[in-house]
Amino acid sequence: MPVSLNIPAIGVHTTLLSLGRNTDGIVQVPWQPLKAGWYRNSPTPGQLGASVILGHVDSEQTGPAVFYRLGALTPGTRITITRADGTTATFITEMVREYPKNHFPTLDVYTTTSDQPQLRLITCGNWNPRTHSYLGNTVAFATLTATTR
Repeated sequence: MPVSLNIPAIGVHTTLLSLGRNTDGIVQVPWQPLKAGWYRNSPTPGQLGASVILGHVDSEQTGPAVFYRLGALTPGTRITITRADGTTATFITEMVREYPKNHFPTLDVYTTTSDQPQLRLITCGNWNPRTHSYLGNTVAFATLTATTR
C-alpha cells in the first residue's frame, strides 16, 4: 500500500489517504485538502496497470491545496511514492493534460495497455470565475522507472 507521495519539483510532500467509491459509484476525493489520496481500487504504485492518486487544487479552508501546481509538471519530472513495505516506486512524468469534466477520458486515465506500471495524478482544472466552479480536470501521466528498497 502506498503511504507517501513526493514531487519536489512542485513542492508536493504528502502522506496518502486511502480512497474508495461514494455510494453513487464515483471515486471519492480526499477529505483533507493538503493531502492526496490513492484510489485503492487501482493497482498499487509500481504494479502493472494505472495507479491513480487524487488531490485538491485548492479549497476555501487552505487556499492552495496539495495539487495546486500539478499543471506545472513537465515531461521528465521525478515522482516518488513510498510504500508500506519500505520500498519506493519512482516514476517519470510523460505528459500533463487538461480535460473538460463532461468529456473526461475515464478509460484512458484509469486503465492502460502499457507493459510498464503507470501513475495518474488527478486534480480539478479550468476554473470558471463566473460560476465559481471547475469545468475540467488536470491529469498527469507518468511511467515507472525504478523500484528501490
